[in-house]
Amino acid sequence: MTKIYPLTPALCEIAKWAFTTRRVDRSDVRGLSVSFQTAKAGDLMLCEIVEIGQHKKLQLAERRVSLSYPGDLVVVCLGDRYAPDQFMASAIIDDDLIDLVAGGGVAGRIDAAHDFMDDATRLKPLGLLTGEQGRVMNVADYALPPLPANDRVTVIGVFGASMNSGKTTAASSLAHGLMRSGYSVAGVKATGTGAFGDFNSFEDGGAPALDFTDVGMATTFRRPLEQIEQGFDTLVSTAAARGAEVVVVEIADGVFQQETRDILKASHIRDRLDGILFAAPDALSALGGVMVLERLQLTPFAISGMVSCSPLATAEAAEVTGLPILSREDLWSPEAIALHVAPLMRRDHQGVAA
Repeated sequence: MTKIYPLTPALCEIAKWAFTTRRVDRSDVRGLSVSFQTAKAGDLMLCEIVEIGQHKKLQLAERRVSLSYPGDLVVVCLGDRYAPDQFMASAIIDDDLIDLVAGGGVAGRIDAAHDFMDDATRLKPLGLLTGEQGRVMNVADYALPPLPANDRVTVIGVFGASMNSGKTTAASSLAHGLMRSGYSVAGVKATGTGAFGDFNSFEDGGAPALDFTDVGMATTFRRPLEQIEQGFDTLVSTAAARGAEVVVVEIADGVFQQETRDILKASHIRDRLDGILFAAPDALSALGGVMVLERLQLTPFAISGMVSCSPLATAEAAEVTGLPILSREDLWSPEAIALHVAPLMRRDHQGVAA
């Protein structure tokens, strides 16, 4: 049973604010609107947790997890989600309760779920946050200023066969190895669902991180390709302006996910990549991923991911793909960076044009 609250902005001051809201200036909140029928992706919502389900913790804007309790007040974003291992969801409020579809603070209506998922954590929307003149607040209002493409910094893309193929470990390990090799590096998560796992993984390895929430998207699922491309340009250019000479860019999900497929098929992002590291869970996925990329006239410089955890799977993947298989320890190594990544650089790390 939900609590009865007087609907005032003061409720937002005692709420838990999710990771997806981390750029929002909380002092901008002036009111709450119950015009849920007009809500759109990225809008900020104050909700009450009614029932704990799949997501038992919320990732906070402060980049820590908070155990959730029935009755908690939370500020999250309305958003779409695509996650084959979890939920597919739409940025729609069409009932008294909605679903928490991602622990980073994305809520909506679940349309499909993996058989192994518990029922979603259920939220009661209390109001859409409004600012000056009653306008609903959206994460896009707090995006980094758009920047044109930067053509001088080296950009390495990390793609994968699927969710949980080892992309995040591969990307953060590559960034860490580049740093150990003397390069100034930044990590970027260009697509996906707002959560701090990938963000923190880059920073744990020493690389400053940015992601799509910095350019005003709680998730990139169902966002126009042009918006994702502009976000990519801004993230890479911002990283370069802050001193990066190499940017490692992780692309979410697998090569068959719609945004990833569009990026690989024909996009400014594809054309901008100086190299691709591919993450795969096993040898068959490694071979299939390489075949998909080669049909698009792309060839990864190496394979990494879960396949590299097994000596037998590593040997199989190396045999069938003819590519180097690099474990996370390999990617940490300046010797591996010099052999496999340094030849891809647009400029050497003394800043002299190649």
